[in-house]
Amino acid sequence: MADIYIRGGWIITMDSSRRIIRDGAVAVEDGEVRAVGKREVLDKDYRYYSDIVINAERDIVMPGLINTHVHLAQGLLRACADYLPLIPWLKDRVWPLQGNYRPEEALASAKLVTLEMIKSGTTAFLETGLVGRYGVDNIVEFLHGSGIRAAIARHVMDLKGYALEENILHEGLVEPGDTSFNDTLRLHGKYHGWDNRIWIWFGPRTPGAVSLELYRKISEKAKELKTGITMHLAEVRDDVEYTVKTFGKKPVEFAHWLGLTGPNVVLVHVVWVSDDEIRLLGETGTSVSHNPSSNMKLASGAARVSDMLSNGVNVALGTDGGPSNNTYDLVREMKHTALLQPLRTLRADAIRAEQVLEMATINGARALMIDNITGSIEISKRADIIVIDYWNPHLHPLNNPVSHIVYAASGHDVKHSIIDGRLVMFDRKTLTLDEEEIIEEAEKAAWNLYNRAGICREPDVIWPLV
Repeated sequence: MADIYIRGGWIITMDSSRRIIRDGAVAVEDGEVRAVGKREVLDKDYRYYSDIVINAERDIVMPGLINTHVHLAQGLLRACADYLPLIPWLKDRVWPLQGNYRPEEALASAKLVTLEMIKSGTTAFLETGLVGRYGVDNIVEFLHGSGIRAAIARHVMDLKGYALEENILHEGLVEPGDTSFNDTLRLHGKYHGWDNRIWIWFGPRTPGAVSLELYRKISEKAKELKTGITMHLAEVRDDVEYTVKTFGKKPVEFAHWLGLTGPNVVLVHVVWVSDDEIRLLGETGTSVSHNPSSNMKLASGAARVSDMLSNGVNVALGTDGGPSNNTYDLVREMKHTALLQPLRTLRADAIRAEQVLEMATINGARALMIDNITGSIEISKRADIIVIDYWNPHLHPLNNPVSHIVYAASGHDVKHSIIDGRLVMFDRKTLTLDEEEIIEEAEKAAWNLYNRAGICREPDVIWPLV
């Protein structure tokens, strides 16, 4: 007998042999995958002896998606910073808005983002850096109640700059080094490992906002606590100019020098890197979070993902935040990943759909150091499973489910979601969150924030508003 039995059309397992099972089924019991195989074999044991039977013969069943770069506090900032490159985007729009947040508004943003991720197939994610003014404890406790898996980085900083520009961080986001570091330790002691779904990481700010001493302190403490570190790196050319001019090191060399490489590190964007740096990432087992929509929208450049993969780098996917992407839909991000590499290299075979799907699932699990429990549908792994409805014109004829998911699907095609063996969305309706309440709270919170900050109160359109 199983708690949940899914009678699927196609099962994309992402197991070690990457099996795709036609007319397959998955049995879930006590939160874990108990059986996976052909329907005709498993039906006799589970079809009539399970608490919940999901008939998914016209669906694709696959592991939940893992988003390795999320800004929970930017959910309210969509369309508030369009048409700007990174540093003006941060300095003039995003940081002033985030520096004006009140805890209830930050929580409303986190709720909105989490709702969107669950409804578009994300079952685990990495938050890149929360600050004290957001009310971190309330956000962590909400995330636990939502049912999602989350590695939550707390921002750590002791300077106010970005690359060669000093003192540009908005005063509302400035925190002393001891305060931000010690609060990370407090959060780690309180929440890390909660139900094996919540983890607390270090989120040092970008070079220019953290001293060398503090970077090294973070590296040492993360190793001692056996937790992770995530940091933006080499997103724009200014990052390279800063580390080379100031320290005589390229960005990845700089990170490695400070102990910020290794299997417990997720470096984000990593656009402007050399061949030697790519090899160093592969040799150290450092993960990279690729965020193509953000890189394209902010004109930051195209990361060398196909080169990284061929050098053994664990590359995963991230959506980034509301103002740099405008959605948190990781299914859409797969298509952008698949299209950007052929454009960058002028090679149609620069990357395959299978590689992109790995980036969104098992590679993401490896980046979050949870590939022993999730990222694939395998016996004894926790049941983090999504069901995609392919009975739609844009997904027919279904002659290649992997290609269709990467090139043709969107998060709106996700029908059911199971996290840790718990059904959190069924027939597009979330079972752990009040969708209407979250959207209403977010709308109210956003306008309070815009009015207080004096930003984003009018649409940035060139057409007449009447």
